[in-house]
Amino acid sequence: MTSVKTPADEAEARAIQDELRHRVVLTESGPPPGHGLVTGVDVAYDDTRDLVAAAAVVLDAATLEVVQEATAVGHVSFPYVPGLLAFRELPTVLAALDALTVEPGLVVCDGYGLAHPRGFGLACHLGVVTGLPSIGVAKNPFTFTHEEPGTRRGDVAALLAADGTEVGRALRTQDGTKPVYVSVGHKVSLDNACAHVLALSPRFRIPETTRRADSLCRRALREAS
Repeated sequence: MTSVKTPADEAEARAIQDELRHRVVLTESGPPPGHGLVTGVDVAYDDTRDLVAAAAVVLDAATLEVVQEATAVGHVSFPYVPGLLAFRELPTVLAALDALTVEPGLVVCDGYGLAHPRGFGLACHLGVVTGLPSIGVAKNPFTFTHEEPGTRRGDVAALLAADGTEVGRALRTQDGTKPVYVSVGHKVSLDNACAHVLALSPRFRIPETTRRADSLCRRALREAS
């Protein structure tokens, strides 16, 4: 079972990020879109019960049919700190992934990868600790600037860090809708990550991986006793 250490405090969490950041692989293009399996992961919180539920939903990349689903519910083990969200989510996400009996293939996180204030968002952290190719697809912009992409499906605009480095892309998945924000996690190129997101979004703004995982983790949280 894959595990991740829960830091004692913010300083230790940042030190872990600093150590793991250097293990991110940016030289691989990743699996081809529309082939094999792709897995969406997402979490939901119940603050009154101090619970977090995670879902992992495996789809056939060609048909977008569900191959397998798994959930896990646990107690929140780390406080909310901007930039350190992975430490709240990873233990339960890893438990959901470990419950699968098929290889996840590419993992799509509801969040960021390199487009993160410390260059090491959830998609990077998850990819490094599991060794799986991973990308982040966020619904809302974070701390990075970008031009408005064109209005057509597939139009993109670079997400830029303060030094001008491209750390992700605002990607229009449907004509005339708000973009989503794509960034590399581990073992995937940015071009390939955007191609995957388009393949996973044939009808809606949000990729099917995220839509299915979001619904499943919310249901798991409701059913948790």
